[in-house]
Amino acid sequence: MKTVKNAVFFLGQILILWLIYICSQYAVSLLHLPIPGSVLGMLLLYFALSKKIISLKLIEKGALFLTKHLTFLFLPFVIGLMSYGDLIKASGIQLLVMIVASTLIGMIATGAASQFLSKKEREVVKEHEHSDAV
Repeated sequence: MKTVKNAVFFLGQILILWLIYICSQYAVSLLHLPIPGSVLGMLLLYFALSKKIISLKLIEKGALFLTKHLTFLFLPFVIGLMSYGDLIKASGIQLLVMIVASTLIGMIATGAASQFLSKKEREVVKEHEHSDAV
């Protein structure tokens, strides 16, 4: 009985994540937003988790499962690329340069933001410790 309960709870977690995705896809198409529905869904999920609208326990196991099997979820994308063989032959080098450059820019921006926020956090902690000592 416990196994059935766990399976239903797990499927419910996947369902919650799927509903967030579907709602975000619908919102993007309805409002003609210039961002992908999946990005809006991630923003909505982040907002819901940070404001404690959704508890992490409510989606944690389902999200971990999906993250663990992420490469399997990219399989349709890779198979879809096969139909663009001519484009890849003609512009493959340019596409590769753009992919590498955008990845590096994203990594550098993320690292810089992380270092900046870490430095600010250390300054706030030092100020807090200093005010407690006085």
